[in-house]
Order: sequence, then structure tokens, then C-alpha cells
Amino acid sequence: GARPVVQFHWGGGTPTYMSPSQLEDLFLYTRQRFQFAPDAEIGIEVDPRVTTEEQVRTLRRLGFNRISMGVQDFNPLVQETVHRIQPYDVTKRLLDLCRSLGFDSINIDLIYGLPHQTPESFVESVDKVIGMSPDRVAMFSYAHVPWLKKQQGSFAGFIPQGMDKFRIFRSGIERFTAAGYLYIGMDHFARPNDELCLAQRDRTLQRNFQGYTTKAGADLFGMGVSAISGLARAYAQNFRDLDAYYGAVAQNTLPTMRGISLTGDDLVRRAVISKLLCHSVLHKKEIEEEFNLGFDEYFPDELERLKPLAADGLVLLSPDSISVTSLGRIFIRNVAMVFDTYLRKPKEKPLFSKTL
Repeated sequence: GARPVVQFHWGGGTPTYMSPSQLEDLFLYTRQRFQFAPDAEIGIEVDPRVTTEEQVRTLRRLGFNRISMGVQDFNPLVQETVHRIQPYDVTKRLLDLCRSLGFDSINIDLIYGLPHQTPESFVESVDKVIGMSPDRVAMFSYAHVPWLKKQQGSFAGFIPQGMDKFRIFRSGIERFTAAGYLYIGMDHFARPNDELCLAQRDRTLQRNFQGYTTKAGADLFGMGVSAISGLARAYAQNFRDLDAYYGAVAQNTLPTMRGISLTGDDLVRRAVISKLLCHSVLHKKEIEEEFNLGFDEYFPDELERLKPLAADGLVLLSPDSISVTSLGRIFIRNVAMVFDTYLRKPKEKPLFSKTL
């Protein structure tokens, strides 16, 4: 039989720019062609500024049970600078509507490191989010990539850097954890009874391009412009250019721009990185048994590169495990990067934003 869809997500922008009838047509078209599991997670990313009550009611009627809404920051100066005016009342009204309609999970996205942000101003936004009591919160780092997004060049003089940005992030962590949220890792928080927290406790938590997930062993199929798919032994990305994407579809071919087939070494390193990002503790025996290797013999250079991180209090090294400390969890990307051989290859120009 057909493989069931266990997770389905509309994102990559703001799907609620479509009308309720368009949302319904597109979703029913999808339901006709894929078999959804009875307990499938069906989620959508929305922009409270353009999402109407009719759209939300339509989504819930169609079976959507998870909704994520972008906020970034409630501070008026920050909103004006990044050209995203979004009053608190607009977001609160939408969240209350979603809760009344019975969505299983409501998520709010914040961004730290935005121009003109301070720890004090960010805490005010965090407190407003806590007051709305979402089930999950994502607190993403602002990605300053003016070589990709030219409009960001005007932000340069107002962006918090270094310790200033760290203090903003720390203020968010302190506020959310004091309010009862658990810090899942990287940029995610959830209520203690949330399935993400339960999965982390029993070491079944996974991570893919969509973030943290409880659906182990599921392939991720990305549809749409620039979407990334993650399969058991391969990754693939669709065309980022609209004309190229439509051209491939018109020719009845996959709109794949590029892909990579994973080597045996890639699989080992992916497993190591995943366990660090998801659980903050890597038991060497788990990797040894899964891949039939000796951990210390396979990663001598990496273990050596971890020593400075241990000296800085980010990790604890023992003969049997690598444990990330509370401080290290804030810099978990830096710990995981030790095991990524591709990052050690020289690049002609920067591709990614900073890790914090």
C-alpha cells in the first residue's frame, strides 16, 4: 500500500495569502493524491497580519491541527525598522481564535538579534508571548546575510553584536524557562507535557529541515520553489528561481536544482550530529553499535578539537560519552560543527549567518 503521510506542513512563506477557497482546493487536491495517517500532524505557518477568521475556520475544518504564527518582535521601533508592523492585539486575537477552534498545538516564532533590540525590550516581547501561553515557541537567531538579502544592508548600524546579542538570547531563555517552558535545544521551547519534551526524555527526538520532530524514520519531501527534501541517503533541493521551477514542471520533470547522495561517512556524522542536537548527550556505544565502528578510532581529530570546548565549559568528555553542558547548549551548533567535515572545506564567500 501507499506510504502514509505522518506530517504535512504548509510554510516557506505565508500560505494565508491565498483565499479560503484556494486553500481548500489545494489541500483537497493533495488529499486525493496522498494517503494521510489517521493521526497525521497537519500544520501551517501563518502571518497574523493577513490571516482572517474565515481562513482559520476553513483550515480547521479541513483537518489542520497545528498552526505556527510569526511574530519576530512586538517592539514598535524594531517592527518599523524591519518593515513588519504587527500589533500585539492582532496576534492575540488570532491565537485566541485558534485555541477556541481546537487546534492541537499553537506555536509562536520570535527572532532575536534584530536591529534596535535590547535585552530589556526583548523581554517585554517575551512576556507578551508568555501571556498568550502558546504550546511551543521558536526563538530564531536573526540571519544577517546582506550578500543574499540586499535590503539588510541598511540594518548594519543597528544590529546587536557579540555579547549584546548573547544577552538578548539569554534573557529569552531565562524568561521562558522561568515560565515553565523546557528548552528543547537550539531555538525551541515547549511545555513539559508536549510530545517534543517526552521524545527528548526517551531519546527518540529527531531533527530535520523542518526542525525538531517525533516522527523517526520518515522521509521529508519538499514541494515548491527552493524546497529541500531529505531522504534516507540523499538530499535534494528544488529550483530557487520561479521561471526555472515552472519550466521543469511544465516539462513534467522534477524541478530539482541539485542533490547529494550521502556516503557511509555522511551517515555516521549525521547520526552523531543529530544525537548532540536532539539530546545534548552522545553515548559512543550507540554509534558504535549502529555503524560497527570504534568511536574514538573513527573520530580522533574531532575528539581533539572538542578539548578547547571542554576547557571553555561547553562539553564534558568521558571515555563513554560526550555531554553538552547548560552553557554548551546555547552554543550547540558550534559543538556539532566539530563533526561536520564539509564546514572545514574553504569557501570562496560566506554562505551562512553566525551560529548565535
